[in-house]
Amino acid sequence: MTIGSTVFGYPRIGPKRELKRAVEQYWTGKIDEAALRETAKQLRAQTWAELSELDSVPSNTFSFYDQVLDTTQLFGAIPQRFRDLGLSELDTYFAAARGRDGAAALELTKWFDTNYHYLVPELGPDTEFRLAGDKPIAEYREALERGFTTRPVLLGPVTFLLLAKSTVPGFDPLTLLDRLLEAYVELLGRLRVEGVEWVQIDEPAFAADRTAAELNALRRTYRTLSGLPGRPKLLVTGYYGDLGEALPILAASQVEAIGIDLVSAPDTSVAIPALRDKILVAGLVDGRNVWRTDLHTALAKAATLLGFASEVVVSSSSTLLHVPYDLEAEDLEPDVQARLAFARQKVREIVVLGKALREGADGAWADEAKRQVPSPRRDDHVRARIASLRPEHSLRAPYEERAAAQQARLGLPPLATTTIGSFPQTGDIRRARAAVRNGEITEDEYGQRMRDEIGRVIDLQEDIGLDVLVHGEPERNDMVQYFAEHLEGFASTEFAWVQSYGSRCVRPPIIHGDVSRPKPMTVPWSTYAQSLTAKPVKGMLTGPVTILAWSFVRDDQPLADTAAQVALALRDEIRDLEAAGIRVVQVDEPALRELLPLRRKDQPAYLEWSVGAFRLATAGATTGTQIHTHLCYSEFGEVIGAISDLDADVTTIEAARSKMEILEGLEFPRGIGPGVYDIHSPLVPGEDEIVALITEAVRAVPGERLWINPDCGLKTRGYAEVEPALRNLVAATRRMRSSLG
Repeated sequence: MTIGSTVFGYPRIGPKRELKRAVEQYWTGKIDEAALRETAKQLRAQTWAELSELDSVPSNTFSFYDQVLDTTQLFGAIPQRFRDLGLSELDTYFAAARGRDGAAALELTKWFDTNYHYLVPELGPDTEFRLAGDKPIAEYREALERGFTTRPVLLGPVTFLLLAKSTVPGFDPLTLLDRLLEAYVELLGRLRVEGVEWVQIDEPAFAADRTAAELNALRRTYRTLSGLPGRPKLLVTGYYGDLGEALPILAASQVEAIGIDLVSAPDTSVAIPALRDKILVAGLVDGRNVWRTDLHTALAKAATLLGFASEVVVSSSSTLLHVPYDLEAEDLEPDVQARLAFARQKVREIVVLGKALREGADGAWADEAKRQVPSPRRDDHVRARIASLRPEHSLRAPYEERAAAQQARLGLPPLATTTIGSFPQTGDIRRARAAVRNGEITEDEYGQRMRDEIGRVIDLQEDIGLDVLVHGEPERNDMVQYFAEHLEGFASTEFAWVQSYGSRCVRPPIIHGDVSRPKPMTVPWSTYAQSLTAKPVKGMLTGPVTILAWSFVRDDQPLADTAAQVALALRDEIRDLEAAGIRVVQVDEPALRELLPLRRKDQPAYLEWSVGAFRLATAGATTGTQIHTHLCYSEFGEVIGAISDLDADVTTIEAARSKMEILEGLEFPRGIGPGVYDIHSPLVPGEDEIVALITEAVRAVPGERLWINPDCGLKTRGYAEVEPALRNLVAATRRMRSSLG
């Protein structure tokens, strides 16, 4: 096969989130398994048809929930607690993702430096791998029946093991490599029997720093797999960054093609060894952002690579899973829309680039390449504010002084209880939002419905007995999009959904120009909620780093510059919340770890500007205002120093699924709230279960600095789960207060 143009992967939720709706209907019993599988089959067929212009079309990029979970199931590594439930294969799969009947779900964490989340495999010394399913084979057959010859995509064995979690302290899952390779060898053999010519194996773990042992595992893996007689040809990819030392290892193997990311690591080409017997699949079209490709620059880059390899193929820089489906579905301002390309448009760019590289420029190239791209919008006032900043703008009083002032003002008990911010987004809330958007109700009517909902949420929290309350955020469709709709320099979309995990989809806004705040964004909602109770109500903001991480960010200036612009807008909002009488303000930064560069050499610069942006946003607060922040589902240990440097008075983090592992050896000098309720599972934690988690927490954190809270916001859960869970949380906390005296 000659790979003239291809992509490493494609969105799978459906242009109108068809998979999300079908999966959720299946979970609630509204459709059966046959109907769910039929929806999936239609979506796969649609994807292959959309990609048919490419010279090579990938398959096995579909998933009902997560590609890592698919791999876990494919090789028979679903933990026994889920198999013991006696469910069907599909329901066992979903039980591992969501938890069921007392079996806690697999941990959920971020997929490298993206906003996608994967389910962490649990492996131990007794783990046995076997080829337990045939998903890659079945989807290849399915495509062939529809007339599409595809290239099955597999998660690489070394990356799979590096992403896994040990079930036994001190055990390294990488020691299972030989067992796992036996299953991969069997799978490749079966694919070859099916007539598969090419197989793609993804090893994105090697875009990060790796030890000598890990690099040796890669060497052994591809010496073994590429040395198999009668196997399919192999394309090994390593997107999300520079393959570094892994590249010459792959080059020395007998794999036929290597895929590299030339967007995240544009200088990789200078380090590419002579690949004269390889096909180089060059990721020249950005798979993670929505800006149009500069086709002239991309073609020139591709041309410089021709001397390195037997053939150069144009591709996306990564899977297109991270971008929306189709720009044509949107109605944005013309000067913004002209700068954008979503998945379908990126496929077209790749086709045109591949053809131009192979055959020279033609009419299609001219049509694509001649389009004028408008420049980003400037705001001279914002730029002047940035230029006037001094170090003292990012400093607050010492924590001890702040803590004393805040306790005198708030009077909170030890083991103070709170939630992270959002409460369930009910059908009534969503219908009201749709009604005002469609002109069926007025803005005033919508506002009253939201105030009524806030009142219900405040009353419920008072009744449950929480110490610091929230207004529940009924007016917010998304924690980033809401702010994008109230800030200049952002564009919001209507249909540009991207999968975050499972059936959870988000619509990242687009930062296309300088950012500023025309007027207060949250003050009316927060002050209304505070007027209903004597207890403190948190003002709720999303931090500058998270706003960037969960948006598509302009690529014409450093991220640090854009972050500072957002930080100033939030600084102004905090000032207005304080003036309105709000005593606690939470500035969420769940994505702080997410944007951390994969290579250690690049991390200090990122941490400097990301921490600086948070402190710029919050340092204007007075000593008596308590600043909270929230982080979730990340490897916190890698950035614990940066989390401390944020200088928040209280930091809440995910800890329930990992059973407080994050607190082992943790020395944190300020307030901390390790989550005791896993909101990503429908299971309601019992009072004793929460007591056990708090017991673990108080061994590491003094009671006066320990907060009790859920892992994350509650918007994706229902009140039938949330209310008993929060009542158990408060009851468990009261028991612990009594036992601690």
